[in-house]
Amino acid sequence: MSGWSAFSTRVVREKSIRSLSSVPSDRLFITDFSLHSIGVILGRLGCMPAFCGFIEDLFIDGSVTVVALDPVQMRSLIQAMELYRLDFDDAYQYTAAAEYNLALVSFDSDFERTPGGRLTPADVEL
Repeated sequence: MSGWSAFSTRVVREKSIRSLSSVPSDRLFITDFSLHSIGVILGRLGCMPAFCGFIEDLFIDGSVTVVALDPVQMRSLIQAMELYRLDFDDAYQYTAAAEYNLALVSFDSDFERTPGGRLTPADVEL
């Protein structure tokens, strides 16, 4: 990655973080899949204090809602994998957004193959 490209990517992500930070936490949702994945990654990196801070910021001090799929909803997940050529984790996010009538916010362009598409974090408005 060129220096300019790395700089551009960093600027986009910083603007995206500022944009999402301006959204009241009671209007934010995260899947249990994402929450657990963040815990797994930070655990492998030996960063559990960061995970504890993350939990405190989002759920104890904030009002972010955790959403989950039940076993019956896995049928919809499998259909999404097949119809939109999504891998399991993307299909989980897509299905959760569809089931809970939520906008899907992601940097991942794979969601553009789905009917609802996606918003990037920079697209999020209050």
